[in-house]
Amino acid sequence: MSKLKVAVLGIDHRHAFGMLGNMLDLRAECVGWWTDGAPEPLDGFVKRFPDATRMPTVDAVLEAEPDLVIIASIPCDRAALAIRAMEAGIDVMTDKPGCTTLAQLDAIKDCVARTGRIWSVDFSERFEVPCVTRAAELVQAGAIGRVVQTVGLGPHRLNRATRPDWFFDPARNGGILTDIASHQIDQFLYFTGATDAEVTLANATSIGGDFQDFGEIALRAPEGHGYIRVDWFTPDALPTWGDGRLTILGTEGTIELRKYVDVGGAQGTDHLLLTNGTRCEKIDASDAGLPYFSRLVADIRDRSETAMPQAHAFKVMELALRAQQMADA
Repeated sequence: MSKLKVAVLGIDHRHAFGMLGNMLDLRAECVGWWTDGAPEPLDGFVKRFPDATRMPTVDAVLEAEPDLVIIASIPCDRAALAIRAMEAGIDVMTDKPGCTTLAQLDAIKDCVARTGRIWSVDFSERFEVPCVTRAAELVQAGAIGRVVQTVGLGPHRLNRATRPDWFFDPARNGGILTDIASHQIDQFLYFTGATDAEVTLANATSIGGDFQDFGEIALRAPEGHGYIRVDWFTPDALPTWGDGRLTILGTEGTIELRKYVDVGGAQGTDHLLLTNGTRCEKIDASDAGLPYFSRLVADIRDRSETAMPQAHAFKVMELALRAQQMADA
């Protein structure tokens, strides 16, 4: 396969920066990008990727024949853009949430079945965090035995003044559980090895007044249990957007990930705490790498599913959407 050609549809979320940047680090070529209007990330995107060409329409991007389209548009628009790309014979890597309704998810499933294209969701709290890579290696090596529970915490900073209108509209962003809790659902399924789960608790609450700023989910599967808490209450003094954490409980040990900051502790990111029968230590996992992107390149070339099984992407979004429905009922 020659150099991978990628394009971008929608830069309404800054996740587009990491998605495109990681592909370019693998020597992919950006053949163009499109976005609707002038979203807040626009200036930063142009500054970071000055050689990428803005195109006037979605069709112009698709006619450039990229191998992969990256989608970071307004969440409610992502499914339609993904379907247009796949129907044009192009694989898709979309920001989370990949869709905002079960009807959209069904349409995506139908399109994947019909076209044979890849619909991958970049769950960046796993795929763009090196310490999660190291945790996966340890779990696969049996360092904590069989995983029986995950506890995922996903606090976020609100930055209200810079948020667009769609951020506060659940019809456009999908709600807090569909949006940011999908990260933790992904990690629960991945680390327990579950292919399905029951949502036993779902709560989405407006504490601050005008939008859902707190949410929680409990999950149960034959392989294990999970608890998820997400919120928009990161305080101003924290030096990053959120103190994201994941605790993985195994039959023979535990792993705790302090992904972005170690408050009162070590500098930097990607702190991994491992305790088992022979080890009790803190590990700097910042050098563990981000294999999702190279695996996705291989999947595009080989028509394989090494980055993420297609069924996994579907199931994560299904569970997030069903949890949101339960919370909103």
